[in-house]
Amino acid sequence: MIRTIRDSALLCGALMLLTSMVMGQDIGATATPTAYTEDGRLEFPAQYRQWVYLSSGFDMSYVPGATGAHHLFDNVFVNPQAYRAFLSTGTWPDGTVLVLELRRADSSGSINKQGSYQGSDVVGVEVHTRDSARFKGNWAFFSFSGAAPATGHAAAKMHPFSAECYSCHRAHGAVDSTFVQFYPTLLPIARSKGTLSAR
Repeated sequence: MIRTIRDSALLCGALMLLTSMVMGQDIGATATPTAYTEDGRLEFPAQYRQWVYLSSGFDMSYVPGATGAHHLFDNVFVNPQAYRAFLSTGTWPDGTVLVLELRRADSSGSINKQGSYQGSDVVGVEVHTRDSARFKGNWAFFSFSGAAPATGHAAAKMHPFSAECYSCHRAHGAVDSTFVQFYPTLLPIARSKGTLSAR
């Protein structure tokens, strides 16, 4: 009888440990957030809208006087593993994938009488990813353009290191060449961890 009780207790303990381990992990927590073709092109991160949302901008531009043909929202997402690491350290680990989704703004629809809301048209997706073993300078940029992700995207070729996006992010990125200054939930964390640059 004692042996049966002891064995039952051990089994219950093992099951509780296994349950806590599973419950403590997000779906896809150990999945690789990026995939590359043999020639180094980035596969489209189709699940990015299930990631952590960081912020949105409206008609943002880093060039004075720039105007576009259409009003745009931009939405920023990051893979959950990188987000959790940032909460702990105030920095981005290898494997970080930041996705900037550009979505056309609408103003006429349903009951809306004033202001703009995000439309269904995705006009582009940009990816900023950190991999010190793969990229010189740790980070690389990729761009996907065209219709909504459901229609599919070809793999994107990396922007050359001579592109302005690299020098701009190095000069103005608040944390490790990323624009944390525009992410209101992460900015105080970077300040508290002492990782924020004056940008």
